Amino acid sequence: MVFLLNRILIRAIIMINIRLPKTQGLYDPSDEHDSCGIGFVAQIKGIKSHDIIHRGLEVLENMSHRGAESADNVTGDGAGIMIQIPHRLILAKGIKVPGEGKYATGLIFLPQSLKDRSACEKILIDSLVAEGLDVIDLIDVPVDNSILGEI
Repeated sequence: MVFLLNRILIRAIIMINIRLPKTQGLYDPSDEHDSCGIGFVAQIKGIKSHDIIHRGLEVLENMSHRGAESADNVTGDGAGIMIQIPHRLILAKGIKVPGEGKYATGLIFLPQSLKDRSACEKILIDSLVAEGLDVIDLIDVPVDNSILGEI
């Protein structure tokens, strides 16, 4: 694990003993495995800065030796960075939301089939409403598959 905190690089290896459940049904604990590693960048004082994005991308670039790309050295394994979406960006897109900090966003991957996608959206919305949440909008995110490798 590599932590970048307040411009200080701290390397830490953490060993955790985890007791796994016993074999039952389709579950077999011998199928369990850890990820090969993570990179973590944080601004512990909560100060927003574009610098943290640059540092996160630097960590991501350095993960390629840990298997963050497929055998063709082009296709990624899905590794990425998670960032807060700026409130101003949401407003600039014309999405009517409550004040900053009073709503949440999420990213979901849906089937390409319209029938399956609609079914998944209904399950999602019904589940959120059942939890007492309001769904403001669902927005398609543009995707560019032209840079993907053969895999």
